[in-house]
Amino acid sequence: MNVLMVLTSHDKLGNTGKKTGFWLEEFAAPYYVFKDAGATITLASPAGGQPPLDPSSDLPDFQTAATDRFKADEAANVALANTVKLDTVSADEFDAVFYPGGHGPLWDLVDNTNSISLIEKMYFAGKPVGVVCHASAALVNTKAADGSPLVKSKNVTGFTNSEEDAVQLTDVVPLLVEDALQEKGAIYQKGPDWASFVLEDENLISGQNPASSEAAAKAILAQLR
Repeated sequence: MNVLMVLTSHDKLGNTGKKTGFWLEEFAAPYYVFKDAGATITLASPAGGQPPLDPSSDLPDFQTAATDRFKADEAANVALANTVKLDTVSADEFDAVFYPGGHGPLWDLVDNTNSISLIEKMYFAGKPVGVVCHASAALVNTKAADGSPLVKSKNVTGFTNSEEDAVQLTDVVPLLVEDALQEKGAIYQKGPDWASFVLEDENLISGQNPASSEAAAKAILAQLR
């Protein structure tokens, strides 16, 4: 069972002068769901090497058993520091792909042609494609075989407008995940802010927010089994 996890390489939070990147819980929780199931995990990012960690996700309030486990896991930290470049991976080599969020993907995974091609190939091969939180934006420019948006008429979730508003970044981000998916014709659904909420539409699996990351990974695992 080979699972690819695709992380952001983008570390600038718009014009705020602050840093962003991937959200720690959204990486760590799925990583251990896959690892504990015996999966071989490959980590990739657009630039390769060490992806940037959103410093906010490292604050005490956002630590979980999975993030604590990751921090004590030397092998996992080495793997994260050495992600392969996204343009070197082939969809044929993997059984599933998962995209952790954080605000970084809004800048470097929406229009990334390698990412778009990867998602399309995995999806059309019937392999689970998982996204969580802001990483749902990686679906925005993917296409179906007829050229229409891949998410059109599909049940999809991702970080909500109200959650973005709550973190006071509505005017900073290049797009709002909820709006962008709806504009592409997705049947966007959401649960309560900050609560776990996961949707499955065939082999497309999406989670709303950080709390949804473990459940989204478990849904992928269930499909693989």
